[in-house]
Amino acid sequence: MDTDHSRPEAPAGEPPAEIPVFPLAGALLLPGGRLPLNIFEPRYLAMVEDALGRGRLIGMVLPDPAKPRPQGRSTLYRAGCLGRIASFSETGDGRYLVTLLGTHRFRVLEELPDSPRGYRRVRADHAAFPADAQPVSDAAVDREALLAALRPYFQARRIEADWTAIERTPPAMLVTTLCMICPFGEAEKQALLEAPDLAARAAMLVALLRMDSAGPAAGADRPS
Repeated sequence: MDTDHSRPEAPAGEPPAEIPVFPLAGALLLPGGRLPLNIFEPRYLAMVEDALGRGRLIGMVLPDPAKPRPQGRSTLYRAGCLGRIASFSETGDGRYLVTLLGTHRFRVLEELPDSPRGYRRVRADHAAFPADAQPVSDAAVDREALLAALRPYFQARRIEADWTAIERTPPAMLVTTLCMICPFGEAEKQALLEAPDLAARAAMLVALLRMDSAGPAAGADRPS
């Protein structure tokens, strides 16, 4: 997963207050991160088509597994990340392969009625996380602590890693990538999303890596 951390690329102009959202379990998008998506459900195919003509913007929001599912619909967490469609291709069987580039986080003020084409929408507060508008600094990350926590985590989970590449990756980029790809639970991923800034997110990531590698479930598969 590629990331660009000089500064999250913002869409031209102010983002719209009403945005389409894609609730997808386990799929965390952060500012500066790139999230590949395989779109095949008709309503989300329609969402991508509409987004391509309206600024290429889609909000990623995690569903909250601890909340009820009224009428079979997941309850959304109250914060997500806006993504710009950075690449798009169509497969021979009608799927869309999309990569979203995270721009900034937002607060969900309210969920709106579904669009006429069936996908979910929210009214968003795009100014809720002011740190996202600031340049990202690698100095905010304790690289030594991160690597020291990462090695036993990968060992416990039997994950093979290219440590030469990891050690060459800029710290801010490494934090975003790990937060997005590590198999944390939904509540943990949401906490990483809502961390006030990069320094807080990095510290939280280190704590999660340490707890996970030391816990009784280390090295075992989690239930889906």
